Amino acid sequence: MRKNFGVKTWLYPMPVFIVAAYDENGNPNAMNAAWGGIYTDDMVGICLAEGHKTTQNILGTKAFTVSMATADHVAACDYVGLVSGKKEPDKFAKAGFHAVKSEFVNAPVIEELLMTLECELVSYDQESNHLVGRIVNVSAAEEILDENGQIDPARLKPITYDPIHHHYLVIGEKVGNAFSDGKALK
Repeated sequence: MRKNFGVKTWLYPMPVFIVAAYDENGNPNAMNAAWGGIYTDDMVGICLAEGHKTTQNILGTKAFTVSMATADHVAACDYVGLVSGKKEPDKFAKAGFHAVKSEFVNAPVIEELLMTLECELVSYDQESNHLVGRIVNVSAAEEILDENGQIDPARLKPITYDPIHHHYLVIGEKVGNAFSDGKALK
């Protein structure tokens, strides 16, 4: 037996993205966005309302970054989702974030968030609020790399959003091997 809930924005896991862009004066701003993911081989798609300062910044600069929110920075990542950059001009600094300009696009890389997609704007649909960006580079701090130089999720500690209970959950335990475990059923 199943219980029907109707139309809801419930999906697991729902990544927690911190989207950042510069304004017209070169000041960084960031927001928390949970509705998004990989769109095609080299693109990310995110639902961002046009009224957000970050969205306006992206439309102006044609560039942005998407960082994975992490367990080590839950409060700061939640804060940039609670407070509007239109009302709090020092929002980025109050979150405790520090920006370094991306080497690849005109957008800030947040030093405290250790994995970042550096993107150029491809399109934005005002009606659906759907933003698409081309991933130009993925950068990661060395402290989250494993012995083979690859990103280690256990060191990154990315979080996911639980839309039902309004919790942040850390991603962690390995339960299998992709493109491998299913071979046992062939």
